Amino acid sequence: MAELSRPLILASGSPRRREILETMGLTFEIDVSEADEHFSGAPQDMVAELSRRKAEAVAARHADSLVLAADTIVCDGGVLGKPATPERAEQMLSELSGRWHSVFTGLTLIDTAAGRTLTRVCETRVHFVQMTPQEIRDYVATGEPLDKAGAYGIQGRGGMFVDRIEGSYSNVVGLPMAQLREMLSEIK
Repeated sequence: MAELSRPLILASGSPRRREILETMGLTFEIDVSEADEHFSGAPQDMVAELSRRKAEAVAARHADSLVLAADTIVCDGGVLGKPATPERAEQMLSELSGRWHSVFTGLTLIDTAAGRTLTRVCETRVHFVQMTPQEIRDYVATGEPLDKAGAYGIQGRGGMFVDRIEGSYSNVVGLPMAQLREMLSEIK
């Protein structure tokens, strides 16, 4: 990826998003957004709005920069957030077992110098193998599902339960690289 004309600010503390930006060869700073994340609506509208709020909150602190924010949710009928308990994680994984679900990420990129904002939404469909109750209990016992939307991390042990995806793998991790590349090319 070509060098950017202005500093890139990631409005997220997500280690996965940091890793993706590093993989893309981008230099960036981190400034975690404290924006209000309460919003209800269609999944696409939710991630677009929340990514925009996060980016705007951080953009106010960075003149002459590119500010990037993202919001990712897992949907299977309704939004599956991070499970609060191991029991909830087991329930979520049981519901996803042997079925398709969607992962949506909203991306907002703000060029603070030009006052320009781009927001995009990426959807990836994910299919889980049929998991046994013991496999679910064993996976939950690792602790990995407890801090992941939808109770799994495709880039971790949870990846062993994913047999097919339609769309961007990096979107499921939390930041769709191809879409971000297009947005950075468009805004610079």
